[in-house]
Amino acid sequence: MSPIQRLVDAFHRLPGIGPKSAQRLAYHVLRAPVEEARDLAEALLHVKESIVLCARCQNVTDRSPCRICADTSRERTVICVVEEPLDVVAIDRTGGYRGLYHVLHGVVSPSDGIGPEDLKIEELLRRLRDVDTEVTEIIVATNPNLQGEATSMYLARLLRPLGLKVTRLARGLPAGADLEYADDVTLGRAMEYRQEV
Repeated sequence: MSPIQRLVDAFHRLPGIGPKSAQRLAYHVLRAPVEEARDLAEALLHVKESIVLCARCQNVTDRSPCRICADTSRERTVICVVEEPLDVVAIDRTGGYRGLYHVLHGVVSPSDGIGPEDLKIEELLRRLRDVDTEVTEIIVATNPNLQGEATSMYLARLLRPLGLKVTRLARGLPAGADLEYADDVTLGRAMEYRQEV
């Protein structure tokens, strides 16, 4: 296999990169100055060598505890449980949540061979059993699909006996959406979780 084809194949394995995009990226790297290609290669190696999981929340970080867990200004009584590290970024970017997080690194999906033991659930339970914990509420922020719902129900069954309030993100219409284009489930949930004006 040629070096160019090897690079194309490597880019194509990345999520969201189709064959044409992989070719464009490979040829961009080929035309780029050696320093730019070296910077890219070094950045890839550096991220793989320096990123760890936070011992508390299981988020990806370059130090443990991560900056969110170490931030003493954050609300310590609430933990938002998410599927992936990118979910932390998305929720934190809104500025509407100032609590802590816990990253599961996936969801329960029996059809894919992923059970609760494959997720970071035991780490969450250890964290909640810590005598110094102030946590009173767990917000389950998994995706509103079959696997996310299954994971949410599994977590609720585990966490309620610990005396914790377990909540789920509200679901409904996105801002700017037209009712006529909403699917039945989304529209039904929007009605169910309506708020007083």
